[in-house]
Amino acid sequence: QVQLVESGGGLVQPGGSLRLSCAASGFTFRLYPMTWYRQAPGKERELVAVIFDRSGSTNYADSVKGRFTISRDNAKNTVYLQMNSLKPEDTAVYFCGTQVASRAYWGQGTQVTVSS
Repeated sequence: QVQLVESGGGLVQPGGSLRLSCAASGFTFRLYPMTWYRQAPGKERELVAVIFDRSGSTNYADSVKGRFTISRDNAKNTVYLQMNSLKPEDTAVYFCGTQVASRAYWGQGTQVTVSS
């Protein structure tokens, strides 16, 4: 079955960097777009970034443009989110996601806390 496992979260000071990873299994990874979402306490889950399958093109939320980079390694079935110049408002649980056969799948999430 489809499984998504995130890693790489943690506590970082403002201005710092983190790289999140999401290991995927149970589907033909290279054929599907992959997304990163985040959810802060008391807020709705929001789309952070998406990377498409064939073109590898990307889209970002305005709030992270120029600071975050999504990438994928189809040989490793892994999608990444490089986060630079982190701000306290980036604090959230970050989830990777995909949609296979019209069903959405999510990982368990990884906590990112930006604080001094």
